[in-house]
Amino acid sequence: MTRRRVDGVVSGKMKYSKGEPTQNCKLLVVKTSLHLYRSAPPPARRTPCALTIGNFDGVHRGHQAILARVRQAARDRGLLPSVMTFEPHPREYFATLNQRPELAPTRISGLRDKLAALACQGMAQVIIERFDARLADMSANAFIEDLLVAGLQTRWLLVGEDFRFGRKRSGDIDLLREAGMVHGFEVQTLADITDRQGHRVSSSEVRTALAVGDLDRAQDLLGRPFQISGHVIHGQKLGRTLGFPTMNLRVAPRCAARSGIYVVRVHGLAQQPRPAVASLGVRPTIEDHGRVLLEAHVLDGPVDAYGKLVRVEFLHKLRDEEKFPDLPSLTAAIAEDARNARAYFAVHGL
Repeated sequence: MTRRRVDGVVSGKMKYSKGEPTQNCKLLVVKTSLHLYRSAPPPARRTPCALTIGNFDGVHRGHQAILARVRQAARDRGLLPSVMTFEPHPREYFATLNQRPELAPTRISGLRDKLAALACQGMAQVIIERFDARLADMSANAFIEDLLVAGLQTRWLLVGEDFRFGRKRSGDIDLLREAGMVHGFEVQTLADITDRQGHRVSSSEVRTALAVGDLDRAQDLLGRPFQISGHVIHGQKLGRTLGFPTMNLRVAPRCAARSGIYVVRVHGLAQQPRPAVASLGVRPTIEDHGRVLLEAHVLDGPVDAYGKLVRVEFLHKLRDEEKFPDLPSLTAAIAEDARNARAYFAVHGL
């Protein structure tokens, strides 16, 4: 199979930790693998699968319930647990097409984090369909016959009760069930998953919580702390000059999290996570180009982190991002943020 790069992730085989799904599953090179494809696998690699379809931004508790059903169905029937997802988000595609960028949803997870979370939930195969004019104009019957049947050898399919697909959303559950009787696949639906208060668990709810800095609500919906992962890149090294060296990570466009200063812990630098304070935002005191960056200052000593793949978990919001009049004012604010982060860890532990 030709290996192609998909938004920073190479198509092909990505290796993850082995075993049952876990909230703390990490990106590790071990025995089991996630098979990742851009569109359908080549014919020689097609295996009958149990499939679910969706965008899965955040892989929240509702998504986890869906994936648990897929995992069980695959186990019971000897099928490959699989996910079909889309890049970009269909709403993002149509927002761009209609020149209404404000209608594009923000992103809870970058592609790397989404794939890692899907692997942690026991998925063995992910198909990333590019959502473009070809897919938007595909008829509902072609979607079933070309993608689900011929491309993926779907034998069991789980979708939401309101699932629509094909040109102008013309396909529905009834059409899927009729096609399943002809082509030999079973169709199941799943009602909305709700939280303890009876509210629907959805990516929109997670985005709303992150937009207002409510990390507790976001964690309750996600089933884990909100996180951003990436390779540490070189920055301007201004933090080192100010006495607070930072690790810099690029952030996916339209990040759902509110810009601000956060207490975080960083995985991937040592055997144990490291306590840190982080700034997520555009650094208005220093730059004016508007690019969002994540900068984390590790509290328990300097680290050699360049090039490492790290995972930053957001634990507590300290304040919003601010523009300071000068560097001394910025330095004083960073020092206060570091003190507040240390106080947080002194109470809550790592």
